[in-house]
Amino acid sequence: MTTMINWLEKRADLSPNTDAVKLSDGTTYSFSELYHHARSMALQLKQEGIKSGDHVSVISPNHYRFLVTIHALNLIGAVSFLMNIRLSSAEIAFQLQDGDVSAVILDQRYENLVGDDLNVIDIHSGNLDQPLEQKSHSMDLDDLSHVIYTSGTTGQPKGVELTYGNHWWNANGSALNLGLYAHDRWLLSLPMFHVGGLSIVYRSVIYGIPLHLHESFDVEAIHDDIMNQGVTIMSVVSVMLDQLLERLGNDYYPEQFRCMLLGGGPAPKPLLTRARDKHVPVYQTYGMTETASQFCTLDDQNAFDKLGAAGKPLFPNQLDIVQDDESLPAQQVGEIVVHGPSVTKGYYKRPDETADKLQNGWLKTGDLGYFDKDGFLYVVDRRKDLIISGGENVYPAEIESVLKGHPHIADAGVVGQKNERWGEVPVAFIVEREPVDEQELTTYCQNHLANYKVPKTWYKTDELPRNAAKKLLRHQLQARLEE
Repeated sequence: MTTMINWLEKRADLSPNTDAVKLSDGTTYSFSELYHHARSMALQLKQEGIKSGDHVSVISPNHYRFLVTIHALNLIGAVSFLMNIRLSSAEIAFQLQDGDVSAVILDQRYENLVGDDLNVIDIHSGNLDQPLEQKSHSMDLDDLSHVIYTSGTTGQPKGVELTYGNHWWNANGSALNLGLYAHDRWLLSLPMFHVGGLSIVYRSVIYGIPLHLHESFDVEAIHDDIMNQGVTIMSVVSVMLDQLLERLGNDYYPEQFRCMLLGGGPAPKPLLTRARDKHVPVYQTYGMTETASQFCTLDDQNAFDKLGAAGKPLFPNQLDIVQDDESLPAQQVGEIVVHGPSVTKGYYKRPDETADKLQNGWLKTGDLGYFDKDGFLYVVDRRKDLIISGGENVYPAEIESVLKGHPHIADAGVVGQKNERWGEVPVAFIVEREPVDEQELTTYCQNHLANYKVPKTWYKTDELPRNAAKKLLRHQLQARLEE
């Protein structure tokens, strides 16, 4: 057991007057103010019946109250289930039930996503400036802080268990790799319900640096923030970087902007070349929900020399490339396996999947990659059949499961198709039981899936390619797209 004082409480004591948050409208809050607001929110939530150990869902877009809520739940000791606001009500319902959630804190714009059988709390209610007595809060690094769901290869999402220790080591590993400066400011436009956005929340408090909070990815607002407001670091996925480079045009970012942290899947080489030509310091990174965000990241000495590499494992992480449980030499492609204190301890209520994926402390990622002669990781393929669309993970099996529930569809197969804007988009091959209109299929999927998971093109076929064991051969469907 390793216990330490709550991070926000400690930061408010060390740096009470330092800016903690800067909103896109220019409003700023100090660490002292953020801590007071989080304690006020925690008091309100306790009055609503939330206590230590409770499973509490948060359904909200990025805004200041969402940030305060994350810290408030930490102060209470509740386990946060942060929900993707782009999910359908059916997907939300599954996660709430699977996660044994007892209360939901939400932005009222999303109240239609949950039923009335839970304790539902408006995230915007309550006074954040209540008079409070001084009280100290502690945390155990082995305790669960969050359960974040990722799409499952079997069609059902699974909850990744993340501890305070996972976040602590991820933040420390990132700082030891990227460095830390007194003038650093980290721009946050990734959703805080994604591990990439959530990790910035904790880095800000642990490092004592401001985060610039944006509700969404607004190119103009973000461009202005980088150019004129002292931002030094930003986390992006490829589609965001592409739009920012286009907006930058013939201009250049200020000298203090030192890191464009690029994740969400391998980036196209032409995009990296454009960034290099514009002197934009892109640091590619490799990570996942199961590693509390970054696991490998390029450093400043190699950002331009190792184009396409995801760097080396952060301190004190380990990474290996294996095949049949044997380590492979440089330049040979195999499965990426990872080990370290930022790696999840398992999947919520999934002992079999946990045992299969986590062996002797090593997590089998299912991703393929190789080391170059200097030990830098190159990711050549993503988890088998995974589609990454605009930084969002899309598993074909989940979409196929929904499609097969339609009475007029006998069989379905989903693969990713290259797309200039989003990297990839899902497309579906269907075998009809009875004739069905494509618009009807689109509407049907929109009622069951997040919009980014809805197939963008439909291909009708007499049968799908399967092997003797009746396993769908998706690579043959992929080949059809390229014919």
